[in-house]
Amino acid sequence: MAEPTSSVSTEPGTLPPRRRVWRRFRQHRLGYWSLILFVSLFAFSLCAELLCNDKPLVVKYAGQWYFPLVHDYPETTFGGDFPTPADYLDPFLRERFAEPGNFAIYPPNHYSYNTLNYFTPSPNPAPPSAENWLGTDDRGRDVLARLIYGFRLSVIFGMVLTVIGVTIGIVTGALMGYFGGRFDLVSQRLIEIWGSMPELYLIIIFASIFEPSLWLLVVLLSAFGWIGLSDYVRAEFYRNRTLEYVRAARALGLGNRQIMVRHILPNSLTPVITFLPFRMSAAIVALTSLDFLGLGVPPSVPSLGELLAQGKGNLDAWWISISTFAVLVLTLLMLTFMGEALRDALDTRKAEKP
Repeated sequence: MAEPTSSVSTEPGTLPPRRRVWRRFRQHRLGYWSLILFVSLFAFSLCAELLCNDKPLVVKYAGQWYFPLVHDYPETTFGGDFPTPADYLDPFLRERFAEPGNFAIYPPNHYSYNTLNYFTPSPNPAPPSAENWLGTDDRGRDVLARLIYGFRLSVIFGMVLTVIGVTIGIVTGALMGYFGGRFDLVSQRLIEIWGSMPELYLIIIFASIFEPSLWLLVVLLSAFGWIGLSDYVRAEFYRNRTLEYVRAARALGLGNRQIMVRHILPNSLTPVITFLPFRMSAAIVALTSLDFLGLGVPPSVPSLGELLAQGKGNLDAWWISISTFAVLVLTLLMLTFMGEALRDALDTRKAEKP
């Protein structure tokens, strides 16, 4: 008798071999290059502290080496008068670092996401300049730094929300599709009741009760983000549980958990994998929308939605709206192209190009 797991490459609609999937994915040029660009930009944003920071990477002063990124030093360490944390953009400290024998290596952009530029010659929001490459917002913060940090926050938020939603969706959909019957019927009615809850109103209520935070948004959005995926997983489990390899596994004495995890789940991952980029897009749009409405993260946290709100409130500051809109559209386009490429790569009905 053949092994149940051998049906992965023979049953219709199951996941093709990895090399074939990857070959088909690479043939989708937009999706392939979107993946490369998205991974590169995300890796670039992970180094944001090394690229956009108001603290030098390395300082040599009076024969001693200092590393402000990992340790805070008082101003008196560098010849100042106050024991408060050093302001490395202060012209006084820059003059001290320029003395013979001393030096400081600054990041390419001398501003972090929350750094105020007190020395800009123009009123805030200031237009792009050699000091602030994409200008400043209405509080004097560097727009480029907030874009890089905000992009990283949005992608990480989307990944976390996707992982939680996919996990809950797979578990609930697998249980409903495998056991079926009354359990499936009751679960479907409960999901319909839960899905009819006004999600936006709940977020508004909780935002007024608790202090806004990223983790509060993760919990609230995760409570509803798994419903759509559970329907697809339920349908796949409901179809695959009647196939021959599942009957053979059950005849060999395997338990329900082993059959679900080892045999049915690998053959039901096609809609899950295809769903991932679109789920991330929805999570990023949700975070941006809530921040735009003032219901998301606190104003001090870098956010694309908060920048869009500033652009709406300062229509003459075109650099805020255009740059933020470009980053958001590029991110969503890359995720959409990646999702389309995954869908085509996992579709065994399409002929493979030579």
